[in-house]
Amino acid sequence: MKHVKLDRIDLRILRELQKDGRMTNVDLAERVGISAPPCLRRVRALEEAGFIKGYHADIASDKLGFGIVVFVKISLNNHSENDLMNFSKLVEKWSQVRECYMMTGDADYMIKVVAEDWDSFQRFLVRDLTGAPNVAQIKSMPIVQRTKYEPGVPVEDSKAAASIKE
Repeated sequence: MKHVKLDRIDLRILRELQKDGRMTNVDLAERVGISAPPCLRRVRALEEAGFIKGYHADIASDKLGFGIVVFVKISLNNHSENDLMNFSKLVEKWSQVRECYMMTGDADYMIKVVAEDWDSFQRFLVRDLTGAPNVAQIKSMPIVQRTKYEPGVPVEDSKAAASIKE
C-alpha cells in the first residue's frame, strides 16, 4: 500500500478545488501561494493518486424542474451477495435515483430520489420501487428544506503532512 504525504499546499489545492473546480490554474496557484507550473504538477499528481476523482457542475435541480427530493430507506427480503448485487444493478437503471448507499441498521439501502412533482415521485414509488424484486419494506422521507449543503469533506491545513494511505 503506497503512502502519499500531503503538505499544506496540497491540502489548500484540494480545499480550493472543492469550492470551485472550474477556476483556472493561474487563479488556483495564486490562492494557494505558488506559481502556476508547480501548481499544475501538483493538481495532476493529486488526480493520479486518486485524491481528485473528477470535476462536475453543481446543477440547480429546481431550475430543471426537479422540485422534489425524497430520501427512501429500503429493506430487502433476502441478503445474499447476489441479491444485493441485483438490487444495486437495478438502482443504476433509475435515473431519478441520484445517490444510493448500502446501510446497516433498520434498512439495507438509502436512496436519494429527485422528482418533478409528487405525482412523478408516486409513479416511481409504485411502478418501480415497490414492484422491484426482493423489496420488503420502503420508508419515504421527503425533504422539506435543505439547511446546509457543502459537498466533499472538510479539508484543513492542520492535517498537513499527515500520512494518508492510498
